[in-house]
Amino acid sequence: MRKTYFFSDAHLGVGTKEEDRQKEQALVRFLDLVRGDGEQLFIVGDLFDYWFEYRFVVPKGYVRLFAKLAELTDSGIKLIYMAGNHDFWLRGYFTDELGMTIEHEPIERVIGGKKFYIHHGDGLLKNDTGYRILKRVLRNRTNIFLFSLVHPDLAARIARWSSQKSRRYTSKREYEGDDMTEFARTKINEGYDFVVMGHNHVPCKRNIGSGVYVNLGDWVRERTYAVFDGASLDLKSWA
Repeated sequence: MRKTYFFSDAHLGVGTKEEDRQKEQALVRFLDLVRGDGEQLFIVGDLFDYWFEYRFVVPKGYVRLFAKLAELTDSGIKLIYMAGNHDFWLRGYFTDELGMTIEHEPIERVIGGKKFYIHHGDGLLKNDTGYRILKRVLRNRTNIFLFSLVHPDLAARIARWSSQKSRRYTSKREYEGDDMTEFARTKINEGYDFVVMGHNHVPCKRNIGSGVYVNLGDWVRERTYAVFDGASLDLKSWA
């Protein structure tokens, strides 16, 4: 069978312009690999450090990446984009222009006869009720409409400031990885063969009971991804 690929947390827009361009170029080369032997690709959240699209306006840049994503869908490869905690405001651009499928909640898939549970990983800290409330606020349609009334240049500044605050807050949560592992254990006990998440930027692959938990890491420092060939799910680094 053709392979299934996963990656998350590229956070395009973080760092200098040159660093961002190098990251985009690396992603484009990675997508060439996916086109060679892939059947589908899951982007498990936070491709951008922020994303907000208006009816006729989207954030500037990343034309090489968008062209490559469109090339993959045109060739018949399925692209599934899961909204992370930095890209709540996905609307029609990725589906209408790039042919991708958008998922706003965790998803279940059967791939090669194996049961997958795929979750960005945000909101799993046991005592993080504040974030869960914020998530509902940010995804509220009325609030999204009100934010869309702000001029795009000002909206971009606000969104970047919010993303920086979110990143600093997440980096202080020392025990999130443990809570994510326990969550993965729960899903494996429910009968899933593989649990795939991102969010905490720490790549790992752990055998838990009869299943496997993989955290995809990120493309900010690690440039890691996972690939399923029908038998095993492997965590790899992109050189």
